[in-house]
Amino acid sequence: MIKKMTINTIKKSKNTTPLVMMTAYDALFANLFQESADIILIGDSLNMSFAGKNDTLSTTLEQMIYHTNAVCKGAPHTFTICDMPFGTYTCSTTALHNAVRIFQETPVDSVKIEGGSDKADIIKHLVSNGITVCGHIGLLPQSVRGEGGYLVKGKDEAGKAQLLHDAKSVEAAGAFCMVIEGVKADVAEHIAQNIAIPVIGIGAGNGVDGQVLVFSDMLGLFEAFTPKFVKQYLQGATQVKEALAQYRADVISRTFPDATHTY
Repeated sequence: MIKKMTINTIKKSKNTTPLVMMTAYDALFANLFQESADIILIGDSLNMSFAGKNDTLSTTLEQMIYHTNAVCKGAPHTFTICDMPFGTYTCSTTALHNAVRIFQETPVDSVKIEGGSDKADIIKHLVSNGITVCGHIGLLPQSVRGEGGYLVKGKDEAGKAQLLHDAKSVEAAGAFCMVIEGVKADVAEHIAQNIAIPVIGIGAGNGVDGQVLVFSDMLGLFEAFTPKFVKQYLQGATQVKEALAQYRADVISRTFPDATHTY
């Protein structure tokens, strides 16, 4: 049996073996991932990967609860984090109400909130009420419309200073770890070296405390585009199409089902 990580073992992993985080949205893939993933993130990216949306903003709390339950069912021995979707943590009161729903209606281990110093009070309020929180700084997918696109962070001194301030604010507020996305590698490494909690990168170089990728990207299932930071470990879309083409050919030629697959 896989030994499930806790917030304490995750924090203790700082400066040791890098953490491996992957996204999952259903029980089937979660079950496949649990042998390799230290942490599974139920990301609001599900609306891009599976609903064909252009961004994450349309994801609802009900969707996140549904998919979180599925993932937790498929990977009961893996630490899980649920993204709080856009609009569900606009203030401390709203955030606590929605985070409590997630904790009461799913067995998830933590929620994730996008934002730095501007969200520190909300994070502190959740943590003080028994909600474990993973932070998320740098490029914030839920802010993509307001920022005019997916913009890499930490390109100038002001940006670097703000990122470090954000990281320290999230840490001080009580987050047990944080994701840092779309940040210059040297800046992300500097941040990881200057805070005590693990920093898990996506598009932020290898000088941090772990990595996360969207599984449909890293398995080559999503064909619309491949971000610069994604390494494809499988040509999934090509292999699925080849398998389906063979199935179609077997059906048409009546070689499937054969005697082996017939009662």
